[in-house]
Amino acid sequence: MPGHAYIAPGDRHMELARSGANYQIKIHDGPAVNRHRPSVDVLFHSVAKQAGRNAVGVILTGMGNDGAAGMLAMRQAGAWTLAQNEASCVVFGMPREAINMGGVCEVVDLSQVSQQMLAKISAGQAIRI
Repeated sequence: MPGHAYIAPGDRHMELARSGANYQIKIHDGPAVNRHRPSVDVLFHSVAKQAGRNAVGVILTGMGNDGAAGMLAMRQAGAWTLAQNEASCVVFGMPREAINMGGVCEVVDLSQVSQQMLAKISAGQAIRI
């Protein structure tokens, strides 16, 4: 639903699915990915598959590499992807991995993330899920 933010519940994966022309959020108990459940990679891979170029992906501060492969899949599917810059991160691990894999279109300060997302959505370059 436009205007909402969804957060995966603890110990459950969250994925984007389609039902005709509509998008849905699916929650499931699949195996851990990158030692995590929920895993960012699970979500991002589903967004790449279901929304492709109609999506915006953002990866923020965090430890490890969860989300990097999924973000690369999103970018390869035509999505616009964004990572938080090192200067504004508490832990630069997840953004660094996504950048190093080539999955990031743009790197910005945390204070600019929402503005950049809204600009892409307002320009019609991404869906609002």
